[in-house]
Amino acid sequence: MGILATARPVVFVCTSDRPKAVAFYRDTLGLRQTGEDEFAAVFDISGVVMRLSTVPGFKPGEHPILGLDVDDMRSAVTALRDKGVTFLIYEGFGQDELGIWTAPGGAAQVAWFKDPDGNMLSVNKAA
Repeated sequence: MGILATARPVVFVCTSDRPKAVAFYRDTLGLRQTGEDEFAAVFDISGVVMRLSTVPGFKPGEHPILGLDVDDMRSAVTALRDKGVTFLIYEGFGQDELGIWTAPGGAAQVAWFKDPDGNMLSVNKAA
């Protein structure tokens, strides 16, 4: 067994405006906030720690940084849309009217959106 085989993951998400990001992750996405210190707001995502860290002048990348696996894509996307989340539509991807892309053969579904800092996130459902 590898040295880190039993390690528990910690997710780091950067923000330049922590109060705005905290409200989004806690109130819009519904993640459970478990703490906050001078360096980060801390959330629990099904037993995985996520640290929302303040980085002055932070600029997001163009790739997804966090995917959240759900049981029911349509319900999750609809609920998030009702809370004001805008899902990204990519021309030529063949996403449905909600922005859900289904992999060939139906093996997985993904819908992408951004947080207030422009970090790309996704909701996913593996078949």
